[in-house]
Amino acid sequence: MRGLSDDDKLPLLSRRFPMGLRLLLVAVVSIALMMFDSSHNAMAPIRSSLSVAMQPLQVLVEAPADALAYLRRFSNRGQLIARNDALSRKVLLLQARLQRLSALEAENERIRALLESSQDRRQEVLIAGILSASANPYQHYITLDKGSLDGVYSGQVLVDANGIMGQILSVTPTNSRAILITDANHAIPVEINRTGLRTIAEGTGKSGQLHLPFLPKSADIQEDDLLVSSGLGGRYPSGYPVATVSEVAHPPGSEFLAVTATPTARLNHGEEVLLVWRQKPALRVPLGNPALATIVPLAPELDELKLPVAASDAP
Repeated sequence: MRGLSDDDKLPLLSRRFPMGLRLLLVAVVSIALMMFDSSHNAMAPIRSSLSVAMQPLQVLVEAPADALAYLRRFSNRGQLIARNDALSRKVLLLQARLQRLSALEAENERIRALLESSQDRRQEVLIAGILSASANPYQHYITLDKGSLDGVYSGQVLVDANGIMGQILSVTPTNSRAILITDANHAIPVEINRTGLRTIAEGTGKSGQLHLPFLPKSADIQEDDLLVSSGLGGRYPSGYPVATVSEVAHPPGSEFLAVTATPTARLNHGEEVLLVWRQKPALRVPLGNPALATIVPLAPELDELKLPVAASDAP
């Protein structure tokens, strides 16, 4: 028998219709079915059956994404637990500090009652905006938008939320000029909060740095010690944070330590400062007990600041 050729092996339809015509026929049939389904929704049962049949394949395709989302949920849960633990520790610390603050306030009130001090008066403050800062890197001055018309006076103290910034140098009716504690021509009496040792913090002309001169090598001072205003000299109120000790060096051949400190106030940040009116009510100290003449405020941020007075100044 004669073998069949390649053309004889093709289906009858393929032999009668070329490829292009077949594609056109399929497209026409598809469009007709889509139009018929759009108007009569006749293919809905077929689509439903196909959807059910393809459901396992869809689940298989989405399985990697679902597994990744599940793993991310556990990862986020761990982060949330760690964050919750950190917040819990922070709340506990703040509660402990609040209790300590309440204790200091109560102790301060008891000492005032013991000394029969005058009636309490709240400390007055004024919020002032910073208009400009000195362009000279070696002169640390700022100009404020409050002046003598607002009650500002020369020598008035500037503070922010973290500590002392400086003092007013000159005043006009509408604005004022202040020097910052880091200026090379500025010095402020301070004491080490941990030990009570008094010294002077001088400006270095460098932003964010103070210098503590003439401290003997035997002085008890350490890094991270807090320096607060001592109130000596009558210009700055006592008890305000000034700086923290950043470095304590022992230069060879020198009798004094080389101590630098970083101001607690954010001198180069923010747009507002507080101007403090310092009240100085007299303390009535028993003449026979000079030890009480050196009492300093325990919590100056709670009320007005009381200055140390000598026993001979008592009424």
